[in-house]
Amino acid sequence: MAGNQANAGDLLQLVRSGRATTRGALQQVTGLSRATVGQRLDRLFRAGWLREGRGGEVGSPLGGRPSARLEFDDTHAVVLVADLETRHGRAAVLGLSGEALAEYTGELRVEDGPDVVLGELGAWFGRLLGSAGVPASSVCGIGLAVPGPVDRSTGRVVQPPIMPGWDGYDMEGRLRRAFSEATGRAAPVPVLVENDANLMAYGEQRATHPDCAAFVLVKVSTGIGAGVVVGGAIYRGVDGGAGDIGHIRIAGGADALCECGSQGCLAAVAGGRALARRLTAAGVPASSGSDIRALLAAGHPEAMGLAREAGRHVGDVLATVVTLLNPGVLMIAGDLAGTPFLTGVRELLYQRALPRNTAHLNVVTSRLGDRAALVGAGALVVEHLYGAERAEERLAAMGI
Repeated sequence: MAGNQANAGDLLQLVRSGRATTRGALQQVTGLSRATVGQRLDRLFRAGWLREGRGGEVGSPLGGRPSARLEFDDTHAVVLVADLETRHGRAAVLGLSGEALAEYTGELRVEDGPDVVLGELGAWFGRLLGSAGVPASSVCGIGLAVPGPVDRSTGRVVQPPIMPGWDGYDMEGRLRRAFSEATGRAAPVPVLVENDANLMAYGEQRATHPDCAAFVLVKVSTGIGAGVVVGGAIYRGVDGGAGDIGHIRIAGGADALCECGSQGCLAAVAGGRALARRLTAAGVPASSGSDIRALLAAGHPEAMGLAREAGRHVGDVLATVVTLLNPGVLMIAGDLAGTPFLTGVRELLYQRALPRNTAHLNVVTSRLGDRAALVGAGALVVEHLYGAERAEERLAAMGI
């Protein structure tokens, strides 16, 4: 980044990352003249994206009088986020730094289909904005986490096993319309849709393990999926299928019919729905991962035994994942992520993986809990909208 190649979006990125937080530092990093830096910063000030002077003054690296510190103004807009599970959903209004201004959890069943679910979600957003006292005009973007593989190029889920009727559906367009109907805002709002495990991994890595260069999160709820963050970015694979470990076929699972139509998948043996069926057959009513979670919290002995057994199956698969990716952190999250399950994971993981692959591995449980996907969704929207390239496009569209 040198000379006239550094535009206003590049300067914003430098300030947000902390690499350059004064005018003088921006001149030094970019090679731009003082006048050019001033012109490009003026565009960011007019957009309301930067503020100057908070936090005191610092010395200029070019000498002379101290320069006022530049900061990203995280109060000028808000982000709407939602996390869909199979039987319920969570939604929130977040500030640009990720703080929750209003939050709600309620029943939403993905089996009711995308038109109904996303329409209701739009209504939730309208009520949440009212609760937070924030006008719809302040919303800069919407982030949605869904329990299925998402093709980022289209924003649509691809053959999601536990989301009947959602395959290829235009979720971004429907949620945009639902938000407009609920709030009366005519201007279109950017909508980003992403797999829930990916967003959980993104949120947890940024918030709790920011220095981890290779981070893996495994979500075990009704189904099983993984999110991978490498070098601070979500790794999605070619079309969003990376991390779909729930459909790896395992030894001894040949008789287990999976929601995807295959037999022997990890999710069909060790997922929350599979455990719920086994408990129901044993006279303990359960139908999903959230039911298993309640039984585990109550210390139900049969549920705890099944959770440990499920953890061993997942640990067996994760030995390969750890060998392939060599992560620094392996995080277990979701409804089943308690002590019995984690114990089972560790038993097989350390037994099957070479010591070289686990010597510097931390196996931990979620720190953000149920809010991980919401935090990740908010961060994804902010990084997308205020990244260098997109920020420049937005400034031009605003006529600034």
